[in-house]
Amino acid sequence: MTEQSVRWGILATGGIAAAFTADLVDLPDAEVVAVASRSEASAQAFAERFGIDRAYGEWGALAEDADIDVVYVATPHSAHRAAAGLCLEAGRNVLCEKAFTLNAREAEELVGLARERGSFLMEAMWMYCNPLVRQLKALVDDGAIGEVRSVQADFGLAGPFPPSHRLRDPAQGGGALLDLGVYPVSFAQLLLGEPSDIAARATLSPEGVDLQTGALLSWDSGALASVHCSIIGGTATSASVTGSLGRIDVPYGFFFPDRFVLHRDGRDAEEFTAEAGPRGSLKHEAVEVMRALRAGETESPLVPLDGTLAVMRTLDTIRDRVGVRYPSETPEASGLTPA
Repeated sequence: MTEQSVRWGILATGGIAAAFTADLVDLPDAEVVAVASRSEASAQAFAERFGIDRAYGEWGALAEDADIDVVYVATPHSAHRAAAGLCLEAGRNVLCEKAFTLNAREAEELVGLARERGSFLMEAMWMYCNPLVRQLKALVDDGAIGEVRSVQADFGLAGPFPPSHRLRDPAQGGGALLDLGVYPVSFAQLLLGEPSDIAARATLSPEGVDLQTGALLSWDSGALASVHCSIIGGTATSASVTGSLGRIDVPYGFFFPDRFVLHRDGRDAEEFTAEAGPRGSLKHEAVEVMRALRAGETESPLVPLDGTLAVMRTLDTIRDRVGVRYPSETPEASGLTPA
């Protein structure tokens, strides 16, 4: 790694990998030097699409490539533990997509491995790196709406998704919660931390994944958060934070907002807007990774590993409440108990 460029490896070649790589190649201080897939043909096609020099037909070769400063893991979350673990074992720094892993046990293993090796590790929770979300959090932390009383957030897709789709596949960690619900949960915990109690209900598919899930999170302060996710109904995908002195409303796309509105008692509403540029850009998380690497940090203060672990514990508890299990899990290994 130099002051001029950070060398990236891309592990997986799906849609999110393509979106992230497209943003990376537009950053002057980022260089994408290699890509890997379980299919050599897929890796070669991806490399040709983005002008990447090296394409590997298996993950291990990418993990062992010493010319890579950091690997972006973009597999389905069912493979995150294996893929990110392989890279960390080889001494690579890692940015790993969300949901970070299938469960908290796997997340703890990755975090423990990174800390043991002194390697950088971060969940690709791009929402936390978004400038407007950071501004919202700063306002809340500064007391702009007083003490937080409640949070509401939802993320739902209309579907329908056939049983063959990865979102319906238990072996790939399918269901609404890990793919979509991670955003509302992460938004609530960004503002309130880890909840002290959790109640949840879900509609399950014949395959045993959650088609939609609603959860009520509570904190010892008395604050509550209502979160909802769905793959059978398109929701407003909005969020709201209510405090003792006001409220902040985030319209559609709360995890990559273009604006939010601050309402304070006795004052006119204030609208905060994002800077001009692509609304769905993933560049902010890439910029944060590169900043941290240059600073010699092994984790990001914007997406701290303890926060990631806390979110994974919440997701585990919600799954426990609604009775969702994945084939790779056993109660003894995962810490989950029958609902």
